Amino acid sequence: MSIATMLLRLAIGLLSTIEIFLLTLLFSLPLGLLFSFGRMSRNALLRNLTKTYIAVMRGTPLMLQLIVVYFAPFYIFNFTLAGFRFPAIIIAFSLNYAAYFAEIYRAGIESIPVGQYEAAKVLGYGKGQTFFRIIMPQVIKRIIPPVTNETITLVKDTSLAFVLAHAEMFNLAKQIAAEASNIMPLMVAGLFYFVFNLLVAVLMERLEKATSYYR
Repeated sequence: MSIATMLLRLAIGLLSTIEIFLLTLLFSLPLGLLFSFGRMSRNALLRNLTKTYIAVMRGTPLMLQLIVVYFAPFYIFNFTLAGFRFPAIIIAFSLNYAAYFAEIYRAGIESIPVGQYEAAKVLGYGKGQTFFRIIMPQVIKRIIPPVTNETITLVKDTSLAFVLAHAEMFNLAKQIAAEASNIMPLMVAGLFYFVFNLLVAVLMERLEKATSYYR
């Protein structure tokens, strides 16, 4: 197999990896915010349910969650997701990362001094206005570093899609390595992951500097 053919096949897998990465962030970031509200709710039932969900999603392997999301409907409802591997992957990834982002959001929200809520109330701001115009901008600024760590981890975790036989980059790299009896495809895939993570880190660093408006 020529180097050009190998790179082309890996590039196709890279596109799938990027798709998993972007769709997971698209769904998990807002979902994580909703879970953080549930985690901080004054309703004991909602708070405990959300706390249990977060504990389960953070305490069990993502690989297991992928298997459960894909196969559980068959055993519970006698309904198979055959042909829907990619949606199952996105659902499992989004639910998993939403739990991590929920705790990051919660930490950011609870780090804001109570005095800011009181000042906003005195100025006549409603709860929604207070949160989205005063609290949330500060929360975003504070959570960028931990979100960056989770985002970099997500890039590497996309390789777990191989559990459901999805042709993302790592899975294709293993197939090519087996065909060629050579580990070079795996090394090239590792380089692709490194460059991808480097780009994510640079982008998040610029975002962090853009929000450092007190400097």
